[in-house]
Parts: sequence; structure tokens; C-alpha cells
Amino acid sequence: MRELVYYVAVSLDGYIAAPDDTFDAFPQQGDHIDMILAEYTDTIPTIGLQMTGLEPPLTRFDTVVMGWNTYDVGRPHPSNGPYGHLRQYVFSNDHIGAGVEPAVTVTNRSPVETVRELKQDNGSAIWLAGGGVLASALIDEIDRLIIKVNPILLGSGKKIFADRDYAVGRADLVASTPFGSGVVVNEYTIVR
Repeated sequence: MRELVYYVAVSLDGYIAAPDDTFDAFPQQGDHIDMILAEYTDTIPTIGLQMTGLEPPLTRFDTVVMGWNTYDVGRPHPSNGPYGHLRQYVFSNDHIGAGVEPAVTVTNRSPVETVRELKQDNGSAIWLAGGGVLASALIDEIDRLIIKVNPILLGSGKKIFADRDYAVGRADLVASTPFGSGVVVNEYTIVR
């Protein structure tokens, strides 16, 4: 069965985006970018792949799921969507038929049911790109967290997980890699 991996950048105070859903405060230069280009090529937007000449191996991820606000940040996207090399699913109750690219599936189906179905398909892992509301809805389906902790404080914005009922969960740290840029990438597996 495929894994659902929440791979996301976060500030020291737990935010994945500014209040307006942008994330340009996160460091865009430094040695952590070399790691992303080499190891997480599948997560680079189509336009970035074209600019760098990189080919995504699709060995880490072949599918991306995201909420509408995460998807909407970069619009307009190329004709094949923001991640044209991946199967793209956007969850929204309000934007069905909102003029998105044909390669992007916008759905108001249950994210849990959809991800459970996607996990049954053959392929590499499913990337949960954000946001926090969708991550909270999928908390029990997340198998692995890969968190790029950035050396910044945002003060407010979009949290890594939206508020939810109190429920203690556990994750085991399997890797932690610090970079000269101050970014630390922590990888956890969820204990069930």
C-alpha cells in the first residue's frame, strides 16, 4: 500500500504560510535547496522543472493532494497544472468547475475516502502538499511527516495543522538533517 506523506516547510512557530497563503518568507536559497533539487525533484513545480532542466524521477511521489488555497497560490498555472508530472487532486467544497487546468482534479469528495482509494493504486507515495485544514482532515491517513523547519518566525498565518479535537498521537523521528542555511529537515513515521 502506498504511503501518504505530509512534506511541507514550516516556520519555527508552526506556520506553513503567511495569512494571505503566500510562503515567500521561507528561505529560497541555501544548501537545503540543493537537497530539494536532488532528493525531492518530484515536488518541484512544472515551471521550475522546465527552468532547471530537471526530470522528475517519480520514485518518491507520483500523486499530489492539496487544498484549494495551496493550489490557488500559484495561479495561473501552466496548462497541465502546477505539478503536471504528478496526478493532481485539489479538495474544495466551493470551487468545483472553477476553470482549473484539465490535468487537475478538483473534488468535493471526502479527502479520507479519496486518499484511501489512492493508497490502493500502484505507484510511489502520495504527497500531501498542504494546507493545514486538509492535513487535519487527513491526520489519521498520514503515514510519514517530512518537515522542513525554517529558521524564521511568522507570528501568524496558516498553521501546519488546523485546530482539531484534542487527541494525542505519536511519531518516531527517523532522520534529522541540519543545513548551513539553518533549515532542518525532520522525517517522522506515524506510530499507529
